[in-house]
Amino acid sequence: MRSRALGDGVQALQAWFGGRGFDRHRHDTYAIGLTDSGVQAFDYRGVAEMSLPGQVVVLHPDETHDGRAGTRDGFGYRIVYVAPARIEEAARAIRGRPTPLPFVKQPVTVNAALAAAITGALRLEPEPLATDALVLALTEALLDADPSCAAGARPPRLDPGAVARARHFLDAATDHVVRSEELEAVTGLTRFELARQFRTAFGTSPYRYSLLRRLDGVRARLGAGAAPAQIALGAGFADQAHMSRHFKAAFGLAPARYQRLEARLATATTSSVGSTGLGMCMLYPAESVRRRSSTRPYAVSAIAGMRASAGSSSPRTRRINV
Repeated sequence: MRSRALGDGVQALQAWFGGRGFDRHRHDTYAIGLTDSGVQAFDYRGVAEMSLPGQVVVLHPDETHDGRAGTRDGFGYRIVYVAPARIEEAARAIRGRPTPLPFVKQPVTVNAALAAAITGALRLEPEPLATDALVLALTEALLDADPSCAAGARPPRLDPGAVARARHFLDAATDHVVRSEELEAVTGLTRFELARQFRTAFGTSPYRYSLLRRLDGVRARLGAGAAPAQIALGAGFADQAHMSRHFKAAFGLAPARYQRLEARLATATTSSVGSTGLGMCMLYPAESVRRRSSTRPYAVSAIAGMRASAGSSSPRTRRINV
């Protein structure tokens, strides 16, 4: 069993059970789960239900249920628990008015939007803006699955000044994890209103935008030769490993490797490779240069591009070994 608290009123859990999983009980939250393996059987609203791999289970607050394996092979699942108050706040932002909590009549369904949100929840950083994005995605999918809420979603109203202030704040706040309350104070919007408007204006969530601006700052400090462990702390990451996971996911290179490439590229701009020069640099692993057989060159045009923009109009580069 693996459990993660993602913020106030939001928790994610992954578990596997053989035989009887848990006795009859009830939560004061929404329980939105995805069956990973086996057959998940449970009694709910007086009916024996079964969920197969890939199917989504939606249990509403304060409703009694149990859980057991439908076969002797056991079952595995992932589930997100969300306080009704968080769902209600997000639904109000989506509808533009106070609205009843969404009610999904069928407890077991195939729902791609809910499945995607649940799948990502256990990989999610326990950061406020990331949790806001998760709650908003779950609420949008729940509203879509409730026939009484299927119509009436208000197109996101766009407050250009508010989203611009949010973006400028995130551009500057690269040294810490931004809290939802900070953006609410800057914009005058609720966190879910801002999340919808920001996505409309910029095509991404405030969390993702903030993370990439922090990583841009990391990249700049790596290029300046700072120590990765100190860079990580200065960018609001828990430690160097935490920063490295995000950096590699964003740029395809580990921070230490990126820093080596930056350092070597800085010494490679004075050798001529032609009368007109090149606008990018192709770097190969050292072993591929020795064997001339590697099919995996590392093109770091982004690094060379930064050098070119800072130097002459005809930068001169050379091939170097890593």
